[in-house]
Amino acid sequence: MAKAGRVLRVLAVDLTTIIPTLNAAATLGATLRALSGEIIVVDGGSDDETVAIAAQYGARVIRAARGRGRQLAAGAHAARNAWLLFLHADTVLDAGWQETVRDFVGNPAHADHAAVFTFALDDPSPAARRLERIVAWRTKRLALPYGDQGLVISRATYAAIGGYRDLPLMEDVDIVRRLGRARINTLPCRAVTSAARYRSGHLARSSRNLFCLGLYFIGFPPRLIAKLYG
Repeated sequence: MAKAGRVLRVLAVDLTTIIPTLNAAATLGATLRALSGEIIVVDGGSDDETVAIAAQYGARVIRAARGRGRQLAAGAHAARNAWLLFLHADTVLDAGWQETVRDFVGNPAHADHAAVFTFALDDPSPAARRLERIVAWRTKRLALPYGDQGLVISRATYAAIGGYRDLPLMEDVDIVRRLGRARINTLPCRAVTSAARYRSGHLARSSRNLFCLGLYFIGFPPRLIAKLYG
């Protein structure tokens, strides 16, 4: 019992969730309702109700120049705790995520590891289930989780690999490549992401993502990939 109590205290005190936002009012409330502990919302210049919603849920709001990599880095710099959870503003963690993270953080073997959640979409269609299976394969076989799976990492490990870089796109791929396959764990808990961006078609969107990833791997500048990505 003493050990379990100690780990729970670590989770309550030593985890900061960092969420980059830009006009995320439609989804941010649901994301924040599922969270606990210190939450930092890093806003890149929203002109909707994003900042008001963040304040309503008790998040600490800081401002940063627009750009997801830049915003994530600003949030990490402002965080007070030893463990960091990076999360998108349209992603909702399943109930019980705290216990799953507690188990990961409490394992000494994970001190220099990172963890991502299991990707899911809030869409009941068969196409969404197929995409989830593709992402699960990519995460397991290629060790390439994306940012919509979240990222749990200790501050020490984050600093050791250089943190998030100031990239307009592919900041998630960039950081997991520096972590390396052996240090990425997939948690048995879902991060359920809004399927709104897939309304043009799951295949079309995933194909565009794959095309952009290919451009990144052959050395195409992320700022130009971001223009293609839209």
